[in-house]
Amino acid sequence: MGGSVKDVQSKAELDNVLHEGAPVILHFWASWCEASKQMDQVFSHLSTDFPHALFLRIEAEEQPEISEAYSVSAVPYFVFFKDGKTVDTLEGANPSSLANKVAKVAGSINPGEPAAPASLGMAAGPTVLETVKELAKENGSSQVENQLPSGLNDALKKQLQQLVNSHPVMLFMKGSPEEPKCGFSRKVVEILKEEKVKFGTFNILTDNEVREGLKKFSNWPTFPQLFCKGELLGGSDIAIAMHESGELKEVFRDHGIDTTGSDEAKASDPGSGKGGISESTGLSTTLTTRLESLINSSLVMLFMKGKPDEPKCGFSRKVVEILQQEKVDFGSFDILSDEEVRQGLKVYSNWSSYPQLYIRGELIGGSDIVLEMQKSGELTRVLAEKGIVQKETIEDRLKKLITSSPVMLFMKGNPDAPRCGFSSKVVDALREEGVSFGSFDILTDEEVRQGLKVFSNWPTFPQLYYKGELIGGCDIIMELQNNGELKSTLSE
Repeated sequence: MGGSVKDVQSKAELDNVLHEGAPVILHFWASWCEASKQMDQVFSHLSTDFPHALFLRIEAEEQPEISEAYSVSAVPYFVFFKDGKTVDTLEGANPSSLANKVAKVAGSINPGEPAAPASLGMAAGPTVLETVKELAKENGSSQVENQLPSGLNDALKKQLQQLVNSHPVMLFMKGSPEEPKCGFSRKVVEILKEEKVKFGTFNILTDNEVREGLKKFSNWPTFPQLFCKGELLGGSDIAIAMHESGELKEVFRDHGIDTTGSDEAKASDPGSGKGGISESTGLSTTLTTRLESLINSSLVMLFMKGKPDEPKCGFSRKVVEILQQEKVDFGSFDILSDEEVRQGLKVYSNWSSYPQLYIRGELIGGSDIVLEMQKSGELTRVLAEKGIVQKETIEDRLKKLITSSPVMLFMKGNPDAPRCGFSSKVVDALREEGVSFGSFDILTDEEVRQGLKVFSNWPTFPQLYYKGELIGGCDIIMELQNNGELKSTLSE
């Protein structure tokens, strides 16, 4: 048992393995994700260290049923099983946490011996060894957690300071200049190349500790982050604004940064097209025109597997849910229905997987990028900056109508021409008490008429509200008036 990594081909196969009850470590990965590849090497070494456990690998996008079952929305992602039950998970590239979580689940190499950190095994690799030992020394424990302490320890501060100061112009980004992993990182790379400055980069997707630590170090919650001579300039929006105003060039000049182009960074130019698209993609003019038309067919456009009401993979489903939570209208295209578009868009966007989300023609990224942007609040900000307004739901509309006046009456007809006796009685009662009120004729809008019945859990009209709270219908209003309580109720 164990000693190697096995690729899982179906959910039925996985269920059979889990039914056997042996310790199992499951790695969800994607061939296009560099962090997945790096973690897969650690994963393979650990399978040799712990031969009594089963190490299984799943191509997340190729096995949507399994990915959905374990709520996988980003890779790399690990699930740990004992006795057929999920006991732990790990998201992101953190080799030290993976090693220790494996040790905890898989137990010792030899029966009868206590479980030890995987870093003490024979094949985990020098990088994992050094990382685990160093972190264990800093934290006074061999158990290294995935979360950073509330403050940054001195060693991490020193590491981050060294990284920030490693180049006069330093960019912390998703991916590399040759292969950016988000549209914002790509845009800043393009700007720096246009400014003709040499710059260093760090791919924050490869090191979760640096990624999370830098947010606290710089007090800036998102990426990319651009530094000049150790000072934070900002993210993509600030870099773009400074570039367009000419201020960025002035900052570089004031700090003695060479902008002559003689010492330009060694990075391939992704081109000047939208979303970093190369002008020379090798795609036919007809296909290029079609792709551009599809991308711009909606202000927010999602290329996905399946349709919004029937996604065909967990990653696509997750992005659909996020866009629905953001309350924005979006168009979609099922890339499973058109192989030419599916393959062509990978080349056009220089993005090798799906889903792909575009806002006003600019590539934002895939599910992991969109998920992180939503968690940080960046997606809401970007949508607002791009002029994408939230669509008003019926619930939103009803709340606005109900609170549009302190006293609000939903009736049949209007106060001067009621269309039913009950509405007429309530209007008369309010006027007799000298109460000012707003009104809405529910006969003019079927959506409001039916929606308000559900919203208020009150099946008939009229309905009277005070400061957003339902008072009741005709009978209750008449009773309040007869008891001399109506005016006081509506003025509390």
